[in-house]
Amino acid sequence: MVNNIQSNIDSFIDYLQTRGRSNNTLVSYSVDLKQFAEYLEKQGINDVADIDLDSVRIFLSNIIGIGNAKTSAARKLSAVRGFLHWLTSRGVLVSNPVMGLKGPKLPSSLPRALSYEDTDRLLTKGPAPGKYYDRDRLILELMYGSGLRVSELIGLNWEMIEIESRTFRIMGKGSKERIAPFGKKSTELLEAWSLINCVERKGPLFTSKKGDTKRLTVRTVHRVVLRSAARVGLHGISPHTLRHCFATHMLENGAPLRVVQELLGHESIATTQRYLSITTEQTKKSYMSAHPRAYD
Repeated sequence: MVNNIQSNIDSFIDYLQTRGRSNNTLVSYSVDLKQFAEYLEKQGINDVADIDLDSVRIFLSNIIGIGNAKTSAARKLSAVRGFLHWLTSRGVLVSNPVMGLKGPKLPSSLPRALSYEDTDRLLTKGPAPGKYYDRDRLILELMYGSGLRVSELIGLNWEMIEIESRTFRIMGKGSKERIAPFGKKSTELLEAWSLINCVERKGPLFTSKKGDTKRLTVRTVHRVVLRSAARVGLHGISPHTLRHCFATHMLENGAPLRVVQELLGHESIATTQRYLSITTEQTKKSYMSAHPRAYD
């Protein structure tokens, strides 16, 4: 009996959904694994039992060969690896054919962080005066002030906010909850936002329209950041830039790495350690530009 590849992929996506994976992850895995299944079909492979190491290697080589970046190939390998691991854990496969397979070597890329002065300009002067000024001001402040991901920001409910103790209960990746503090400015903006909307502090913090229950979209948050950045002459800025700024500025001001890891909701401290290289480089640049004897 043929163990159809696409039907197993569908079951795998359903499994990921039950594990609380984000919609973005589900869509990404679906697209990548569909491409993998189409490639296998062209090679005459229709049964998951016939997937071997060589077929995966050639698939990745073809991906890179038709102009895709190595980062794209690495992402697709992650999807394939997860799929085959799941099949092995269910006993569909005797062993995982890609166990130990290394992905393409990626160039080291460090996240960009703005100076504190540029960040302050973005937060205070970026939002355009008018209908959405208070909303946009709060969005920017919360992402920088607490290092929130976009998904965490738009997922906030009033019930998750403790104004008195200045803390959020954040639902992060993998439905893992953490406590995130926020500062005085965020407190002031949150208080003002509740008065502007005349809410009972229940339901979503941000909605698409006043009085609506539909949450703000990821696209809208991206648009808010891009437009605000453009107004103050900053380019190449994304919502994640504010999260990078949060981490970098915390470390620059002496926060322990473990604390920053906890605040960001990183599972591995290795992910947080990337910011150490940034702060070292920025410290050097600051010295070279500011010390009177740097070039003497």
